[in-house]
Amino acid sequence: MNPTYDFSGRVALVTGGASGLGLATAQQFAYAGAAVVIADVNAAAVAQAEQALMEAGHQVLGVVCDVSDEAQVESMVQRTVATFGRLDMAFNNAGIIKPAVDTADESADDFDLVNRINARGVWASMKHELRQMREQGSGAIVNCSSQSGLVGGARRTTYHAAKHAVVGLTTSAAIEYASQGIRVNAVCPGTFATPMVEDMVAKGDLVVADAVAKAPIGRIGRPEEIAAAVLWLCSPGASFVIGVALPVDGGYVAQ
Repeated sequence: MNPTYDFSGRVALVTGGASGLGLATAQQFAYAGAAVVIADVNAAAVAQAEQALMEAGHQVLGVVCDVSDEAQVESMVQRTVATFGRLDMAFNNAGIIKPAVDTADESADDFDLVNRINARGVWASMKHELRQMREQGSGAIVNCSSQSGLVGGARRTTYHAAKHAVVGLTTSAAIEYASQGIRVNAVCPGTFATPMVEDMVAKGDLVVADAVAKAPIGRIGRPEEIAAAVLWLCSPGASFVIGVALPVDGGYVAQ
């Protein structure tokens, strides 16, 4: 059984929040009483997620945002504060993955795209969240890296590099802002049952049995298991946790 939290009066922002790990986390924030901002590049999915939480009686704002565009990220945070008055928690989850390819054959366009979203997108999101939290003197940010941010991986050089960058962004900002009442951490998911993974399987880019075989726990993860880790990192229970890149991977990187 997961612990329960009371985030009443708090405001949470989730990028990539309309599906997969982001949606599960946004839902859990809402169930815990927080006002939730669901930001995603997919306008239809944003509207659907916003409507579902609203109909369930939760405070929610949907924002269409491409995190690779800093102006849109700045607007996202401004809309959050204009609507709810503050920003207490953020899960910077938006990210993409491209098909596996030999490093020598990868295009510069794919390299730039993955880094614009997975690394620069986290940087821009964190930058503008920190500006608001610095003014408040409080806040908790969780960035979504990956088990790929902790290890290397053949034929996914760019993805691993971008996710390693997220860990560096996290630890550096954590050191800088700890004394200002702001905690910054990261989660490093393994393979989870999400639309992104389903798409990889459908394209022949991932075999679930192989992912299961590599995880000592013997299964892939459930989105709510990432949500549980994110909520804990944002809660008072993690008040002394600063700059951690927390594997949530069924034991993959422990081997």
